[in-house]
Parts: sequence; structure tokens; C-alpha cells
Amino acid sequence: MKFLRFKKKQRLNTARAPLRGSREGFTLLELMVSMAVLGLIVLIVAAAMKLGFRSVEAGEKRMDSIERTRASLTLIEYQIQSEIPLFVNDNGTLKSSFTGDKTSLQFFTNYSIWGGEKGYVSVSYSVESDSAGKKILSVSENIIGVSNSAETRLLNGYDDIFFEYFYKDPTEEEGQWVEKWPDDTSIPDKVRIHLVNGYKDYTLIVPMRARGTMPVGLPAPTTTTTAQPQLQMGPLGGR
Repeated sequence: MKFLRFKKKQRLNTARAPLRGSREGFTLLELMVSMAVLGLIVLIVAAAMKLGFRSVEAGEKRMDSIERTRASLTLIEYQIQSEIPLFVNDNGTLKSSFTGDKTSLQFFTNYSIWGGEKGYVSVSYSVESDSAGKKILSVSENIIGVSNSAETRLLNGYDDIFFEYFYKDPTEEEGQWVEKWPDDTSIPDKVRIHLVNGYKDYTLIVPMRARGTMPVGLPAPTTTTTAQPQLQMGPLGGR
């Protein structure tokens, strides 16, 4: 009787052994689910890292663009503030060398983008459109007495770039901003540059350090046949 009980107990233990072994391992379904979850986690982490790298790259490009714009505006400000009020002999008539409208600006300055102070430097700014319809601001320089000229792009990628000039009529008490400089006997008090991107309009107002007016009582100039224009310095006034 004891032997039968022992055999029965041994059979029960033998039957339960596989059940205990199956609890210690993983089934195929569990492995597949685990691998799927692990793959999903890897994809999420990879996507997050890729997005982070793109954000860093976009931030660096934006910072580079901001620095280029800031440097270009600083150069433009230096040149405009260093403007020289010269007058050009135009067939016996003295006219201000400063001319400007909405998309172009010409004047003389003693500050060169490529070489700092260079004496009389003829500067010309122009606004053009690229193939995508975005505006480009270019500048060209020509030092008086030197035939070679230099040209470069300062700003690009804007929806619009244009100039304005502060004009005050002698008969009026207050001045106003105009898109074309109307007076060929003087220079404006201030120049305003607009950089338009979407609904944002960034402006830079540059006050003129010098002021030039047509010299009074100047003898009638003689006609010259030289290639270079005959220049006359106008009186200066501080701001």
C-alpha cells in the first residue's frame, strides 16, 4: 500500500515537472511581442534624435543668416553715415551726387566695404529679384581715380527690400518719408531701409552725419572733357 502511494506521488511529480519548466521560459508569442515593442522604442528614439539634429541644424543656419544680415546692415550703416556731400559738374550745372529711389541708392563715401577708409568711393546700391522672386540687395564700389570696381551681394531671401528718405521742404515745419529723393541740391537727413519678410517689416534708420547744400555764390564751373566727373565739396553741418 505504501508502495502504491509512493508510485502515485512520483507520477504526479513527474507530470508537474514540464509545467514548472514552461513557466521559467518564454513562448514564441512573447518573444515576438517583445521584439515588436523594442523595435518601436528604437524607431521613436531614432526619430527624436533625427528631429533634434534637424532643429540644431536649422538653428545654426538661422544664426548664420542673422549674423550675415547684422554684418551687412552694419556695413551699410557705416557707408551711409560716412557719406560725403559732393556735387557733380553736369554740363556746367552743379548737382548733388546723392541720388536715391525705392530700389537704388548712389552717393560718395570715404568708407569702403573692402578696404575701410579709402578716400572718395562711389557707392551704388541696387535691389533686384532672383529666380524665386526673392529680393537681393547688391552693392558696387568704384574708387575715384581707379578703373577697377568691386561688387557683391549683401542681403538676399527677403520678400521685399526698399529705401526711403526723410525729406523736409523748406516751407514746411515737419518732414516726411519719401520713396524718391526729390532734391538735387542737398542730401536727406536720414535714410530708412526696409527688409520685408511675410508680414514682418524690419527697418533700419540711418541718420546722416554730414549735411550738404549747394554752395552759394560759387563761380560758374567750366565744362570738362575728362572721363572723371568734376567734384565740388559742399559745406558740412553736424548732426
